[in-house]
Parts: sequence; C-alpha cells; structure tokens
Amino acid sequence: QVQLVESGGGLAQAGGSLRLSCAASGLTFSRTAMGWFRQGPGKEREFVAAIGWIASTTHYSDSVKGRFTISRDNAKSTVFLQMNSLKPEDTAVYYCAADRVFTITSNYDYWGQGTQVTVSS
Repeated sequence: QVQLVESGGGLAQAGGSLRLSCAASGLTFSRTAMGWFRQGPGKEREFVAAIGWIASTTHYSDSVKGRFTISRDNAKSTVFLQMNSLKPEDTAVYYCAADRVFTITSNYDYWGQGTQVTVSS
C-alpha cells in the first residue's frame, strides 16, 4: 500500500531554517504529483506548496513564497520542503500528500502522518 513518511520537523528559532522530507513508497513516484500542507493550532489545514511530475512545475502559497522551496528526488522517491526565514506563524503540523494530478487543493489521494514544526520568537 501507499505510504508517505515525513521527517525533519522540530524546533527552530525565528529566522532559522528546517528541511522536511517525505519518503514515498507503494506508488510510481516519478508519475506522482506531491504537495505539502500544514495545520496550525486552531486553524484549518492549508496548502503550502506543490510540485508536479516535472520538478519545474511548482506552486506556493503567498504566505511562504520566497521563503520555502519544494523539490523532489525521483531516484529516492522523496520530496523535500526547505523552509528558510521561519516565522512563529509557520508553527504547524506539516503533511505531505500524493496524487496523480497536480493540484493546490486538498484533493490528494494519499497523506502522510504529519511532522510538527515549532518556531519560537
């Protein structure tokens, strides 16, 4: 079955960086679009970034554009989220998601279990 396993979350100071990874298995990764979402305390889950089969196809939410970078390594079936210039409002559980179709909505077929990111001021 499909499994998505996130890692790399933790505690960072404002202005710092973290790199999240999501290892996928049970699917044809090179033909799968990947997305990152987050859910902060008391908030709805929101879109963060997405990447298509072709790594040049990416999209970011306005709140992270210019600070976060999504990338993928098809040889390792892994998608990354490099997060720079972190802000306290980036504190959330971050989820990766997978689908055959590139989308910035939450209509992804598969989801990981999430990894906590906490940014202190």
